[in-house]
Amino acid sequence: MGTTYVLMHSPSVGPATWAPVARCLPGSIVPSLTHVGAAGPPFWPAVAGAVATAINRLPAGERVVLVAHSNAGLFVPAVVAASERTVGALVFVDAAVPARPGPTAVVSPEFLPFLRAMAGDDGLLPPWTTWWDEAEVAPMFPDAGTRRTVEAEQPKLPLTYYEQLVPAPPGWDDRTCGYVLFAPPYDGIAAECGWPVEHLPGQHLHQLVDPDAVAEAIRKLSHSG
Repeated sequence: MGTTYVLMHSPSVGPATWAPVARCLPGSIVPSLTHVGAAGPPFWPAVAGAVATAINRLPAGERVVLVAHSNAGLFVPAVVAASERTVGALVFVDAAVPARPGPTAVVSPEFLPFLRAMAGDDGLLPPWTTWWDEAEVAPMFPDAGTRRTVEAEQPKLPLTYYEQLVPAPPGWDDRTCGYVLFAPPYDGIAAECGWPVEHLPGQHLHQLVDPDAVAEAIRKLSHSG
C-alpha cells in the first residue's frame, strides 16, 4: 500500500506554496482552492468538497495523509467528514487547529477590524501578501521568482470568508496527528494540541525555503501514531 500526501494550501494563497514540497513527496497532490471565494458564504463546503473530491479519486488501497498549512487547518474536520475514503493521518504545518469539536472562527474577533478596514466597496480584500509590511513579507520567500509565482495566484477573498465559522464534527482527530511548527504565533497552538511536534525554525512560508526538511517532517509525523 502506497501513501498519498494531500497538501492543502491556505485559501488566502494558492497551490504554489506547496509546489516545492510536492516535488519532494512523489505522488502527492495539491488540490487548488483558489476558486472558493466565488462560492459565496458559507465557504467551507467549497473547500471541503474540492479536497474530498481529490481524495476520492485516489487509487483504492492508498493510505491518505492530509497535510494542511495556515488557515487550511480549520477545514480539516470538514474534509475528513466529506471524504468517502479513510484519512489515515493529519499533519498541520504552521497551521490553525480547529476546535474539538464545535464551530471555529476563521480569524479571531480581535483581528476582524484590521480586515474590515482593508475591504473594498465590493467587499473584497487585497491579496494576502499586501496586508503586511515589506520587511515581514520578503523573508518568507527564498527568491524573487518564487515570490512572483506565489503572488500571481493569490485570490482576493471576500471579507465574509474570514467572518465564517467552520464546523468541526466530533472524532475528526481520532487518527494519527502531528504538527510542524515554524514560528510564533503558532508555537502556542503546537504546545496545546498534545501531538508530536517537529520544530523547523523559519517564517510562515518555510516550506518554500526548505522543502526537503518540511517533507521529511511530514513523513515522520504521518507515521508517529
